[in-house]
Amino acid sequence: MIKCILSFISQILKFFIFIFIKFYQYTISPMLPPTCRFRPTCSEYAMLAINKHGMVKGVTYGLIRILKCNPLFSAGFDPVPQNKGKQKCQINKD
Repeated sequence: MIKCILSFISQILKFFIFIFIKFYQYTISPMLPPTCRFRPTCSEYAMLAINKHGMVKGVTYGLIRILKCNPLFSAGFDPVPQNKGKQKCQINKD
C-alpha cells in the first residue's frame, strides 16, 4: 500500500518535471546555439530515463548525462541503460 502511495506521488512529480523539461525544450533551448554532443539530447534522455527507470534512478541518469557533456567524454549515440526487470506498482485508473 505504501509503495503504491509513493508511486502515485512519483507520478505527480514526474508530471511537473516533464513540464519543466518541455518548457526548456520549447522556450530556452531554441534560443541557445546547438551544442548537444549526444543523441538523444540530454533533455530527451532524462525523460526517457524517468519513464524507463522511475523518478530517482531516471533523474540520477539524467544528471549523470548532463555531467558527461564535456570534452572528457566521447560524444555520439548514448542510449538509456536497460531496465533490469524490477516490478513497479501499477495504479488502477478505474
